[in-house]
Amino acid sequence: MAQTQLTKPISLIAIGGSSGSFEALTKILLNLKPDFSIPLIMILHRNNADSGLAAVLSIRTNLTVKEAEEKESIAKAHLYLAPPDYHLLLENDRSFSLDASEKINYSRPSIDVTFESAANVYMEELLCVILSGANSDGTKGGLYAKNTGSKVIVQNPLEAGVAYMPQHAINAISTDGIYSIEEIAMYLNDL
Repeated sequence: MAQTQLTKPISLIAIGGSSGSFEALTKILLNLKPDFSIPLIMILHRNNADSGLAAVLSIRTNLTVKEAEEKESIAKAHLYLAPPDYHLLLENDRSFSLDASEKINYSRPSIDVTFESAANVYMEELLCVILSGANSDGTKGGLYAKNTGSKVIVQNPLEAGVAYMPQHAINAISTDGIYSIEEIAMYLNDL
């Protein structure tokens, strides 16, 4: 008798991006169904001057949008932003930890750091999404996450504002899909 493989539902979505990803994230948020409740983490390469990002994004979604805080527990129906100039880590109790160690891929926050940390905690309950960007951040963390059982999807480089980041991930990871922004939103809504 064949054994069926049970898959756990996705409990966390980590989205990474850089140049061109703000527009992509905005479109995703606008297309999420009103009752979408899976927590999202956004790791966006940005500078300290972007302090109003949570307010800008909150008008585009029903999710509660806020910057992640030290020791804060992850809650449903929230979009957490990695604070500028900190790596965002996840603890085993599913809370956040902020780290100011050296930049990785010239970035802090680093997508790789958060993807790897989230994969250690959530494993097959994690979905990583790699959006537009101009460096390879996200590839190493996405590959690590994939090897722990997480799912990894990537924005189609042909429609990305900057194709380098998603293309680099596609070249290195056996992804679970390469999608347009509209398709990514549909994928998230179907989870």
